[in-house]
Amino acid sequence: MALLGDGVAPAAAAAPGLVVSFGEMLIDFVPDVAGVSLAESGGFVKAPGGAPANVACAVSKLGGSSAFVGKFGDDEFGHMLVDILKQNGVNAEGCLFDQHARTALAFVTLKSNGEREFMFYRNPSADMLLTEAELNLDLIRRARIFHYGSISLITEPCRSAHMAAMRAAKASGILCSYDPNVRLPLWPSAQAARDGIMSIWKEADFIKVSDDEVAFLTQGDANDEKIVLSLWFEGLKLLIVTDGEKGCRYFTKDFKGSVPGYAVKTVDTTGAGDAFVGSLLLNVAKDDSIFHNEEKLREVLHFSNACGAICTTQKGAIPALPTTAASLELISKGSN
Repeated sequence: MALLGDGVAPAAAAAPGLVVSFGEMLIDFVPDVAGVSLAESGGFVKAPGGAPANVACAVSKLGGSSAFVGKFGDDEFGHMLVDILKQNGVNAEGCLFDQHARTALAFVTLKSNGEREFMFYRNPSADMLLTEAELNLDLIRRARIFHYGSISLITEPCRSAHMAAMRAAKASGILCSYDPNVRLPLWPSAQAARDGIMSIWKEADFIKVSDDEVAFLTQGDANDEKIVLSLWFEGLKLLIVTDGEKGCRYFTKDFKGSVPGYAVKTVDTTGAGDAFVGSLLLNVAKDDSIFHNEEKLREVLHFSNACGAICTTQKGAIPALPTTAASLELISKGSN
């Protein structure tokens, strides 16, 4: 594994395997002024978003190989989003257009501390209408890692497509990566969200959750290790809990620990978790011995924390995704 001092991030030292990301991509409308409600906002900045797409772009921007599988409206926004994937070096073979549904939109409220609230327009949007028959299974089977969230589980036919894609990946020996990305406004109820998210929990090889998501899923204290470990199951290779600016915690069957984060001037937290995940997937695709080597894992998580931190320093997700050089520069300045 390349050392950070080589001038090459561990992520970029070798051509890693393909990361295929499955799910939604949409347009985020972000207020041009932080700290105001949607009603009070005088204008909005249009930004591409959607966690699985952000992850695919993060992998590619850091020098990795990624593809996206999902459905878009056959409208200007849909074509714009697929063009953005291609411009960011993401393989778009798995992208489809629906002539009868629109591309999803989200209006994002930015609080003064950079945290967000969402209001979605998708009744239904094209991403929800992807069917099992439309899946590019050949692309999925070429992956080293298959990555997904939980939004694609909310409604049919997309839920069945998600399950079929996951089954195909597992049958081909591909590592499955899960970042639930809880978005409560999209689910019928909080309990439906918990049940839906946990329904595929034990299919994953590794899982990343935020501290807030641990609290939501367990209805317990995310700082209590016993509560966190209630999410562990036999066969899981790695559980990561991100703690915002504080960094992250990691759990494997052999070791556990925490890695501090990096202090930056936060503007917008959108995409920070996706930048973190993209960096992690890139490194796992290159060398999955990090599941068994704590020193390597910690090095990777320092890099992932830096990627997540940098992503918070400007508005929008994909435009704010970091380069390897920017992440290394932040690492050189030291963690919190």
